[in-house]
Amino acid sequence: MNIKEIKEMITLMNENKLLELEIEKEGMRIRLKKESPETEKGLNPSQIVTIPQFSVNQESAQTESKKEKQAKNLIEIKAPMVGTFYRSPSPESPPFVEVGQDTEEGQVVCIIEAMKLMNEIKSEVKGKIVEVLIENGQPVEFGQPLFLIESA
Repeated sequence: MNIKEIKEMITLMNENKLLELEIEKEGMRIRLKKESPETEKGLNPSQIVTIPQFSVNQESAQTESKKEKQAKNLIEIKAPMVGTFYRSPSPESPPFVEVGQDTEEGQVVCIIEAMKLMNEIKSEVKGKIVEVLIENGQPVEFGQPLFLIESA
């Protein structure tokens, strides 16, 4: 989850007059709680929102993830730009790569559409695709991991 998604959750809470919202996504859990107008007069700042707990969980998940990657000698293929991620050249075509497939250095692994231009993203290493981290058609940010590759 990123800040944009959290802001969208807060907007959702305000639009629907919700006092509490709890969401679990990708092994992370966030709980937003708003005090009712009757209790706002006696608010204690420590009672407002539980976002710091989310930050701690996210950091510990990232730390565990990094340790796991180091243990398995995994390399991330990251998005070199902001855009829309596509696994295949067209909706009817098979994906460029699948989990478990061996890849060569310079092999196209996906496309990122940015400003109506289709940019081929190539593997920088020889290895095996371990995990696809993004769903087809999802927006990606600069530097966001797209694939995990076990280097050969």
